[in-house]
Amino acid sequence: MTQELLIELFSEEIPARMQQKAGEDFRRLMADELKAAGLTFGAMDAFTTPRRLTLVVRDLPAQTPDTREERKGPATAAPEKAVEGFLRGAGVTRDDCEIREVKGREFLFAIIEKKGVQTTEVIAAALTKIIRNFPWPKSQRWGAGNLRWVRPLQNILCLYGGTAVELSLDELTSSTKTFGHRFLAPEWFDVADFADYEAKLLAHKVMLRPSDRAAMIAEAAESLASDTGLTWVEDKGLLQEVSGLVEWPVPLMGSFDPAFLDVPEEVLILTMKKDQKYFVLRDMKGQLAPHFITISNLEATDGGTAIAEGNARVIAARLADAKFFWEQDLKGRLDDLLPALKEIIFHIDLGTVHERVERMKAVASSLAERCGADASDAVRAAELSKADLTSNMVYEFPEVQGVMGRYYAQKQGESEAVADALRDHYAPAGPSDDCPSAPVSIAVALAEKLDTLVGFFGIEQKPTGSKDPYALRRAALGVIRLITENDIRLNLAPSFEAVKCEFSCDLAPLDDLLAFFMDRLKVQQKEKGVRFDVIDAVAALGGDDLVDILNRVNALQSFLATEDGSNLVAGYKRANNILKKAAAENGLAGQGTTEAEAALYDALEAAATPVASSLDSEDYAAVMSALASLRGPIDQFFEDVMVNSEVDSERQNRLALLASFVANVNKVADFTQLEG
Repeated sequence: MTQELLIELFSEEIPARMQQKAGEDFRRLMADELKAAGLTFGAMDAFTTPRRLTLVVRDLPAQTPDTREERKGPATAAPEKAVEGFLRGAGVTRDDCEIREVKGREFLFAIIEKKGVQTTEVIAAALTKIIRNFPWPKSQRWGAGNLRWVRPLQNILCLYGGTAVELSLDELTSSTKTFGHRFLAPEWFDVADFADYEAKLLAHKVMLRPSDRAAMIAEAAESLASDTGLTWVEDKGLLQEVSGLVEWPVPLMGSFDPAFLDVPEEVLILTMKKDQKYFVLRDMKGQLAPHFITISNLEATDGGTAIAEGNARVIAARLADAKFFWEQDLKGRLDDLLPALKEIIFHIDLGTVHERVERMKAVASSLAERCGADASDAVRAAELSKADLTSNMVYEFPEVQGVMGRYYAQKQGESEAVADALRDHYAPAGPSDDCPSAPVSIAVALAEKLDTLVGFFGIEQKPTGSKDPYALRRAALGVIRLITENDIRLNLAPSFEAVKCEFSCDLAPLDDLLAFFMDRLKVQQKEKGVRFDVIDAVAALGGDDLVDILNRVNALQSFLATEDGSNLVAGYKRANNILKKAAAENGLAGQGTTEAEAALYDALEAAATPVASSLDSEDYAAVMSALASLRGPIDQFFEDVMVNSEVDSERQNRLALLASFVANVNKVADFTQLEG
């Protein structure tokens, strides 16, 4: 007979950022313990609130199964010490063993039978182990005990089949009770099973499921906004976070002085979101509204008026600080902030931020023409790119670096191209970020990322395994996107060397950097459905122009998806294997003595010109089309021709034909790298 297991670990508030993983860890750890004990079970679900970590396991049998194990031991005639060691290791006596004949000799066989144990014993031991070793990112001790938990653990509810599972941890003893909402219904109550538990929690103002709390917040926030003619700006990350801050969410609307709207909206949004966990609102024109939505954990008797007013006073103080920083920064120019960059160390081995900016200016200037940018604009944007780091606003809100640079540049009359580049040069910071497409922005963004990559590879600070403290993988992916999405023709290896020349310090050779880029390219393209071996086949030709590489890759992958493509690869590999074994000398191919030889010779001659001209014009689809014409002749060649003829001249001509075929195919990629 199976029963339900219900566990709730009740504590002081668990940080919202830790809740989801804690639920996943609880489920994983308990599943591992139950399986290790030989128990099977049905569905297992974990739930979290700010004060509870809950697990329910269904269809759990009442005891572990009986087990019977046979273990072969030494021969009966073995030395006594060997026999004693076997018996001791098996935990049996000699009387517990059977004697069996194996290949004419008698051996001891230990018969180890174990009766199943009660599931409640397994649960108690497992839960004790899990609690004492739970993988919290941070934990603490309290009182006189040795127990550690993320916050003081106050109660353990543990029921199997409706009955308490007995266990004790320091001063805590498991029970059938738990508590309601801290303020709205703090009294304790008994629980019979999970359905009873969830229903009683709801009656005591606790919503157990994070998804239910998030849905309630979203629905109420949309309703509040709609009632005042505004639009709630959904923020999934913030929604998940605030769902982990309250057990009974009550959205309330507050407001702030419209005069604060003079401050850039990115700062206002960051202040409300980061510091206060407020949702922002927009009016019907899409403009930021002087209102916010806060999520209370209380149903106040005045409908939340006092709470909303209190939050409004708090945010007013924060916004007043932001407004002050904004106005102070506007009293000067970005140029006034540049000298301070000489005092900021970029890296102890790579100099100051000022020196980094000087390098970026030179690199952006050299890249400008390739990016279609005005060189003077690129240099000016690079010069001002880091100035806002020393502004009052960015000192207080580091997240708006670049964004504030753009605002300040606009205010002091810089061109839009320069101003936009100050904002865009950090991008793309991730795969979901928009990639800059304006020429000046591209040039400065490339200069910034190449400086980072060349610098850190040059001082041997490369990523290792999962460690990448300087975000070099992200920087490389950023360069790849900037180049490929904007069709920038740039040879990487000479570009690395050109950037290296701008450093005043000695840097190590950059031999590994191009390979690092190819690895990043493969990772990026795999997510788009491109095969690793196709990239390897193209990269094996030694190119470092990413646009050209991907053009070849895309054409080759499309070709390989056709019947002609797959058969041509098979023919190529067969030809290449024959050539390896023959180790033939290179020679000129002729039409030979058979129709199949003549047909292959003619096909190679006919394909040579279109392959060469299409390669020159980088029309790789046309190259593949020309190569496809070789599929029939090479298939017929292998069908009709004995390559290793006893006649030396015939054999050499046939090997030369195969060598010519392989050479033509290898002009677009190294087909030996292809799988299959």
